[in-house]
This record gives sequence, structure tokens and C-alpha cells, in this order.
Amino acid sequence: MKTVTTLIAAGAGALLLAGTAFAQAPAPAPATPPAAAAAPAKGRTALSLECSKEADAKGLHGKERKKFRDACKHGKTGAAQ
Repeated sequence: MKTVTTLIAAGAGALLLAGTAFAQAPAPAPATPPAAAAAPAKGRTALSLECSKEADAKGLHGKERKKFRDACKHGKTGAAQ
């Protein structure tokens, strides 16, 4: 009877320890080259970037910023021409 109890205890301990062997490891961090992080977003022209810089300088946000950038890009203001 003592042998059966010892085998059951050993089996239960082995199952508990085996759980750590199947644990999932954390995913490695994706490697992004520094040049890709500094590149401007697709579709951003030099004129668009310049208009954004001018809007930043004026401290524009929200609807005012959008209105200013649209006018700037279409040449309706004296900015960025």
C-alpha cells in the first residue's frame, strides 16, 4: 500500500513540474530599423509637411488646424509657397 501511495505522489509531482516545461515563452520584440521609424508617413508631400510645421508654429489644433492646412496646401494662404 505504501508503494502505491508513493507512486501516486511521484506522478502528481511530475505532472506539476511538467507544466512549466510547456509554458509559453514571451514573443521577441520586433526588430525595426532606425531609418524606418524616422521616415515620414506615406502620402505626405513636402508641401504637406511644411504646412503642418506652420500650423504647429501657430499653435493650431482641431478644426482650425485642418482648415489652415487645407488652405495652405491649395495655395490659398501666403504660407508655404
